[in-house]
Amino acid sequence: MKIEQLDLPKSAIDFLQSQGFEKLYPPQADSVESGLLSGKNILVSAPTASGKTLIAMLAMISFLSKNDGKVIYLSPLRALAAEKFSEFKKLEKVALGKKIKVGISTGDFENIEKNLEKSNVLILTNEKMDSIIRHGVEWVEEIGLVISDEVHLIGDESRGPTLEMILTQLKLLDTKPQLVGLSATITNSDEIADWLNCKLVRNDWRPVPLSEGVCDGGEVTMSDGKTFEVERSLRGTPIDLGVQSVQQGGQSLVFAETRTRSKSLATKAADAIFQILKKNELTELEKTSKKILSENEHTELVKTLAHLVKKGVAFHHAGLNQKCREIIETEFRKGTIKLLSSTPTLAAGVNLPARRVVISNINRYNAKVGANRPISILEYKQLCGRAGRPQYDDFGESIIVGNGNTDDLIEYYINGEPEPIVSKITDDKSLRTHILSVIVTHPGIKKEEILEFFLQTLGGLQSRKPTLKFAIDISLRFLSSKFLIIKKGERYAATEFGKKTSMLYIDPLTATYFRDAIENISQERKHTFGFLHLITNCDEFFPKFSLRQKDYESASLMIENNSSELLEPISEYDCSRSLLALQSWITESSELSLSDNLGIESGDMHRMVENANWLSYCLREISKHVERADLLEELADLRNRIVYGIREELLDLVKVKGIGRVRARVLFKHGIKNLDDLAKIPVNKLAEIDKIGSTIADNIKTELRKVR
Repeated sequence: MKIEQLDLPKSAIDFLQSQGFEKLYPPQADSVESGLLSGKNILVSAPTASGKTLIAMLAMISFLSKNDGKVIYLSPLRALAAEKFSEFKKLEKVALGKKIKVGISTGDFENIEKNLEKSNVLILTNEKMDSIIRHGVEWVEEIGLVISDEVHLIGDESRGPTLEMILTQLKLLDTKPQLVGLSATITNSDEIADWLNCKLVRNDWRPVPLSEGVCDGGEVTMSDGKTFEVERSLRGTPIDLGVQSVQQGGQSLVFAETRTRSKSLATKAADAIFQILKKNELTELEKTSKKILSENEHTELVKTLAHLVKKGVAFHHAGLNQKCREIIETEFRKGTIKLLSSTPTLAAGVNLPARRVVISNINRYNAKVGANRPISILEYKQLCGRAGRPQYDDFGESIIVGNGNTDDLIEYYINGEPEPIVSKITDDKSLRTHILSVIVTHPGIKKEEILEFFLQTLGGLQSRKPTLKFAIDISLRFLSSKFLIIKKGERYAATEFGKKTSMLYIDPLTATYFRDAIENISQERKHTFGFLHLITNCDEFFPKFSLRQKDYESASLMIENNSSELLEPISEYDCSRSLLALQSWITESSELSLSDNLGIESGDMHRMVENANWLSYCLREISKHVERADLLEELADLRNRIVYGIREELLDLVKVKGIGRVRARVLFKHGIKNLDDLAKIPVNKLAEIDKIGSTIADNIKTELRKVR
């Protein structure tokens, strides 16, 4: 089917052709034939890179050319949302007789930005959409098209229930919006389609054919029976496979089970890849390496990465900060980095295809059981979905490194069916969180109506009614006992505390833990370290790192030094390494010392800061609710100290845009301790201070006028 044959306005056809689209891929054509452009609900179950973004774009253009409502595009991850935003932003050029305005919102769940109502195409994370529904935002009734990306993540323990809730609520809207679900190939896609009242479009076509195999003892056996040898070396099989693909003109993505292994695999590959590179590639890589060093503190991790990049290889995991990850992703997409070893988090996130994907180990550490467990077939299929670069390769290969078990691996993983998607909404945490949000948005709701609502979820479809009813009863009892909801006759309503909890987007268990702790705090003294312990100790906080043997002494010392600030007596056994890291961070430890002393890398520190910032905000809001006005200033200060990583004396200086932890400390050392001092110093004197210079000095003076 050609683009020009589609039932779309001419301006839209011209736009699509200008973007290089001429002919539809089979899954795209199937979607159009199933009623995508005439408002039908559709669930597309197709492999990675089979053109699902264009399906979303066609649905958007068709809807906006005929209707006035809003289009919502839901994404599970912020990085993916940002990627899609830049793609869909191009739609603003299409003349459809009305202005298309594309907006994005992925952040703060407490604030619902006013500008969202002005956009008619909104890219949102699932959590942001859930928060918008909880806040009862009026424009929800204007939604006419919902596109939900990565629908298979409904089965994910942490993110799944939120997605399931919003899809249930959106399909129950009076306006009956068109639903377009985009999913990887899943076994029970027909069940998911039934639940969403969608027509199923299932197509296993890929733009680049994929062959899968297992390598054992230097011999690779592909699923079609073909075999070939790989030259063996001391570097080990995963890297031998990766290097072979690069020698043949491809790129390799090697999946490792841990961060340490991803770094060690990249290190092993470096010299072999270096020998294959051309002179102009080495020049480019040298620049990239310098860029990594110039933009980051020189921790061991950053230095290793910069050294490896010079040789055309890199590693990628959550310990790297956003800057490093973006550089690596960009250079891998450009083809300058030839081999990338990564933890599996990459497979769920950004789109980074390679000709050959190597799965170095099918085991993964499972924190729940505290041991290694084999990955699921669904996860395996997600990993090998990265094989084959649509613009560059005629084929993609995915190879598992085996260990004398080739037949079993082919039978189980390659020929196996991915596990069916199972709802996680009936888990305790999900149920109490989402029952509270239903009661908040439907005051006066009866127990039967709550049950009726949850029977409309996928979990409701997959559970027996008595089981679900029993689970709901337990959650209602918990919410009542903690005064989050009250029952009048047959009807439930949220208390003010219940409403606050739901709007804060926090687990009711964490909210009550915070409330109970705050109510008993003494008035006279500081509680900073105690607040940090409270935050890092709650279920909601991540990433949590446990103490290593060598950390107990530092933990004991830190407790001793800050004992006057504790909310209750604790010992080092009540501490996590995350608590030590946050306390070090707000006393201005550098990324270098956090990495050297605590083994906390800047990517982890960034996520901890983001999470602690949100939880300290929740703590402050709950303090307001329980009328502890005496705590508000300290909690506001703590929040700023967490965001900037500063001691208390620098709080005044960081109010000025352009002054962060490093510049603030430099200014303080030069006797500029507050905004008054900053106002008094002449701009030429300010410019002479280390790390300032004339441009920054001018900017600081301009920004200072806005703050005062």
